[in-house]
Amino acid sequence: MLDALAARGALATFFLVGEQVRHRPALARRIVDEGHEVAIHCDRHILLLRRRRRAIAEDLDRALRTIGDATGVAPSLYRPPYGVFSRGALAEARERGWRPLLWSAWGRDWERRATAASIARRATSGLRPGDVVLLHDSDAYSSDGSWSRTAAALPPVLDAIAALGVPAVRVTQAT
Repeated sequence: MLDALAARGALATFFLVGEQVRHRPALARRIVDEGHEVAIHCDRHILLLRRRRRAIAEDLDRALRTIGDATGVAPSLYRPPYGVFSRGALAEARERGWRPLLWSAWGRDWERRATAASIARRATSGLRPGDVVLLHDSDAYSSDGSWSRTAAALPPVLDAIAALGVPAVRVTQAT
């Protein structure tokens, strides 16, 4: 994914999972070193709807600490697991001054039957300047090998963005 982005001069925002960053801290550092934005996804990828606010706060604290230790960055963007905010998670993010963010286009790349072509088609169907495209660079929480199908879909997705006459850029707190 990073190589494909670099080849096109594209930047992205990576919503990181703390437990994955602990396994590959050098990769998280590389993301930052290559100019991409890092953001908070969670520490453990668990649906928030039945979690108490204290548990959510502890999870976010661990994620923030892990990501900060690996990258030297204190992220301020937040996307919850599965794109589902709970009242407590949203309140926690706002109290921390974080910007909650979801997406406007997705490739549904986590699905077992997804192909590079279907991912690219779904991610770019009706795409407009300013859209936030959701793709995953790991199969830790989805079907085995899904990351490779997403990696194969990334060049056509970047081509579709370029065809709009806009660059692929990272989302930042100020955006």
